Amino acid sequence: MSTALLACVSTNIAAQEVAGDSVMQHVTGKRLSIGGYGEVAMSRMFYSDHVNRYGTNPESYKNDPSHGRFDIPHAVIYIGYDFGRGWTMGTEVEFEHTGTGSTIENEADEAAEWEFEQEKGGEVELEQFWIQKSFARWANVRAGHIVVPVGLNNAYHEPLNYFTVYRPEGENTILPSTWHDTGISFWGNAGKFRYEVQAVAGLNAMLFNRDRWIHSGAGSPFEFKPANKYGFAARGDYYVVPGVRVGISGYVGNSVHNTYPNDIEGDGKPYDKVKGTVTIGSVDFTINRWNWIVRGQADYGNITDVDKINTIKDAKAHASNSPVKSAAIGKNAVSIGVEAGYDIFSQIEKLSGKQKLYIFGRYEYYDSYIPEKNKDQYDYTNVNRIAFGVNYHPIPQIAIKADYSNRLLKTPYNNEPSINIGIAYEGWFL
Repeated sequence: MSTALLACVSTNIAAQEVAGDSVMQHVTGKRLSIGGYGEVAMSRMFYSDHVNRYGTNPESYKNDPSHGRFDIPHAVIYIGYDFGRGWTMGTEVEFEHTGTGSTIENEADEAAEWEFEQEKGGEVELEQFWIQKSFARWANVRAGHIVVPVGLNNAYHEPLNYFTVYRPEGENTILPSTWHDTGISFWGNAGKFRYEVQAVAGLNAMLFNRDRWIHSGAGSPFEFKPANKYGFAARGDYYVVPGVRVGISGYVGNSVHNTYPNDIEGDGKPYDKVKGTVTIGSVDFTINRWNWIVRGQADYGNITDVDKINTIKDAKAHASNSPVKSAAIGKNAVSIGVEAGYDIFSQIEKLSGKQKLYIFGRYEYYDSYIPEKNKDQYDYTNVNRIAFGVNYHPIPQIAIKADYSNRLLKTPYNNEPSINIGIAYEGWFL
């Protein structure tokens, strides 16, 4: 791969690299590159953590005590290798929440049952594992396990690409995050444009749910990923001037009959023609100039055949140890967010250009359950969220973060304020 193709700035504070490219961003003629990123977080939530707090009597939990947690949301190792003659490989191995692939959760939308969830067949997440052939700057083919760059968060998910301690909540709620799947990609750069089209394994509608829409649909409870159906994603980024980027991305694919065993049927096989087509559109932008960083995105999604999908899910979820989510899913979901931060150290001569201190604010609106007319409403999924805080960069590769956030929920649900503190890094070791 050519030096011109892979050259980039030293950190993502200065410029954004699409996530799939960032694995290889350090390879400029070197054979082997090793790097990674990680986050450590501490939170105090000043609201109830009772599993029924969104139930029929939320007022009764208004004065419950606060609760706290320590977390390691992501610890990631990059490994890239340049074989020469345009052939490269990239991997991204992620340890989430200290690295187990299974969890036990008290599911609010599953009648408060304790559930064992196998989120992935293994103890770690293999987010990227691909081989790439580069023919020219404008023509690259990547095959293997790849990031699906739909939405701002998936395309730019490293922790120096957002101000809050945790990833932006709206996209992280309604979309897989980080969305990664096995398939093939064609991508390239032409002038100020970067473009990518992908064909990947399809989503699984049996893993969709009310609280997180399609978030869990890219996973698999098995040691393999069923691929009876396929999805298609595309992304385009236009770099208007240095530090200013606008992007558009989307996805379409069927999600029913993409499970194992493929036994979604009944008398006369009434569900044979049910497709559950998922369509997502997203626009986003980043401005990094004049000592400001401003980012924003808007995503909207649609699922067809939701009534029939909910009927299938309800029937299949009651089988012993079934991984199917019984909670109804909505026809649509939405996420809109914007954040802005200003580097106040830029106004201090002794610190300008050496360290950075961003004061930021963020607003987002999202809803993971927008049903068809005359269907049950669950207004707690309709969230306005505000956050403000600081990001201190003693060196470009490290950010010390703190924020106050508050989810503003509809009456009669209680608002959910919290304080979060964290430290994050992203860098290359070799």
